[in-house]
Amino acid sequence: MSQDTQTKLDAILHGAAVASLDDRAFLRVTGSDATRWLNGMVTNSVQALQPGEGCYAFLLNAQGRILGDCTIYREIDPAEPASFLLQTATSQLQTVQQHLDHFIIMDDVELTPAFADETSLLILGPDAPARLNAIGLPAPDALRLVHADSPHGPVLLLTPHATAFELRADTATISGIVADLRSTGVSEISTEALEVLRLLEGRPLYGRDITEKYLPQETNQPQALHFNKGCYLGQEIVERIRSRGQVHRLLTPLTLTGNLPTDFPTPLEADGKPVGEITSAALVPLPGGDQLLALGYVRREALDTHATLTYPGGTAAPRTEVKAAAVASNQLISNP
Repeated sequence: MSQDTQTKLDAILHGAAVASLDDRAFLRVTGSDATRWLNGMVTNSVQALQPGEGCYAFLLNAQGRILGDCTIYREIDPAEPASFLLQTATSQLQTVQQHLDHFIIMDDVELTPAFADETSLLILGPDAPARLNAIGLPAPDALRLVHADSPHGPVLLLTPHATAFELRADTATISGIVADLRSTGVSEISTEALEVLRLLEGRPLYGRDITEKYLPQETNQPQALHFNKGCYLGQEIVERIRSRGQVHRLLTPLTLTGNLPTDFPTPLEADGKPVGEITSAALVPLPGGDQLLALGYVRREALDTHATLTYPGGTAAPRTEVKAAAVASNQLISNP
């Protein structure tokens, strides 16, 4: 772990930091049927959203497999019909749009890419709200969407996590905001530092820790699921799993002893038998010393029996206090 990454992680955990986001894409969903139709396409309750509110959700196929994830915000205008902003990773946008397009049949729904010519900025850390306020911007509560005017131009503010704020605006406006934040002492951080933070917090990444081969409950992301919202694509499988009571494998935060895996997924074994796989790993600086932290899928019987987990190059143990270091710093960032 480089000294620079340790310094940047410390800035995130104890102060405030900014990072450029080049992996954000938006899809606007409009039309008189938008609420009903979108509610039937994702795993969370879109119909329950009030203007400005958001929710994290999966998109499933008919077999209940996860085709993508997203955060959906209802736009501010309280008028009906409601319109929504679907935020996802740039790498997922084409797949998500094609999947949704396929199911617009007789519905009055239109999908339109939004903010394609704009830039995203992330500011996060326990001091982030105060730093935003200091430059004249609000700090919305978690899972909120706000339109604001900065000294440099209009900004769309999104709060996907508890103390993480995403700003979307044209390049000149974002550049001005970054300069203002620097003047207040906010540090700029790297992609490496964000990845270290993600593993410290145990947050899965679609395409790495969540893919089409997994079922929703296997990902251990209950905030993405709503069980009283009505029918949606893939619901039958989700309900069948719920009635059965458990899944056979579960995404689990892990602590590794040994070498840092570099080829993912890395197989996990117990007593010489396959029991899962490591999907992400990083060397993370913690108060007691650097640790290898990871995410991976482990079979329930191996978890229940506390079996010794091995991977090529070392051993793995489930991490029960996933956010211990974050809690100590009052930094509680999690998937919405």
